[in-house]
Amino acid sequence: MTSEITLFVNPTAGRGRGAHAAQPAAAALRASGFSVRTVIGEDAGDALRRARAAVDGGTGALIAVGGDGMANLALQAVAGTRTPLGVIAVGTGNDFARALGLPVREPAAAGALVADALKGARVRDVDLGRVGETWFGTVLASGFDSRVNDRGNRMRRPTGRFKYDLAMVAELAAFKPIPYRLTLDDGAVREIEATLVAVGNGTSYGGGMRICAGADMSDGLFDITVVGACGRGTLLTVFPRVYKGTHLDHPKVTVHRAAKVELAAADVTGYADGERLGALPLTARCVPAAVRVLAP
Repeated sequence: MTSEITLFVNPTAGRGRGAHAAQPAAAALRASGFSVRTVIGEDAGDALRRARAAVDGGTGALIAVGGDGMANLALQAVAGTRTPLGVIAVGTGNDFARALGLPVREPAAAGALVADALKGARVRDVDLGRVGETWFGTVLASGFDSRVNDRGNRMRRPTGRFKYDLAMVAELAAFKPIPYRLTLDDGAVREIEATLVAVGNGTSYGGGMRICAGADMSDGLFDITVVGACGRGTLLTVFPRVYKGTHLDHPKVTVHRAAKVELAAADVTGYADGERLGALPLTARCVPAAVRVLAP
């Protein structure tokens, strides 16, 4: 493994924490004898081109510094290659790092962990989800949660996470169960009414909401959490339990496991790793051992 590695930095992650976090992470890596090159793109497309160039050029590792959006962008560069991925998680959600058992908002500790893993050639192969040509590491969300995302993304004010809280209140007031067509592993089409359907490679989204709490990133299968048709009162009862994963015991919640999931519903957008994929229908496939990660 080459001693030159690449820091892939989002300077705006976590309200500026990305740029600051790159410094202690780089210091930990250099202290371990690695040569560190930093990649910062002008926008997401430019950043991805630069990351792919680093991977094609033989970098010893690509280290994403930022939140889930940056980790997702890095996955597009390293998935299906032999280049290992490290994550310095300093964003708002950090669900990919949580799923891997990595430090969150501790850039020096995360940098030291990456350095130790590189020196000991300790890597893990983990599964990824794939929709078309796009990879994801955590959860593909659709339904109530994706409509909250849609509404929040349209709102210019307020800024930050508070606008998504307001978007949730607005969506609760207007929400009705959604007719879905769900197909698992090319089986029969299931016509259901649901509040949401979440396809989990990892366990959580939204900064620790364990919507697919039993998901295993090394079993070659998704956990598909279906929250059935329910009223606002039931949804308000179930939703807080998501942070501990205890919602899975609720009678309105079912969990399926499959390697391929086809989702269809009218006027529903899919989001994966918090990033917009597009309108349903979408087909997601679990790809075993799709990426090498520097993690415990």
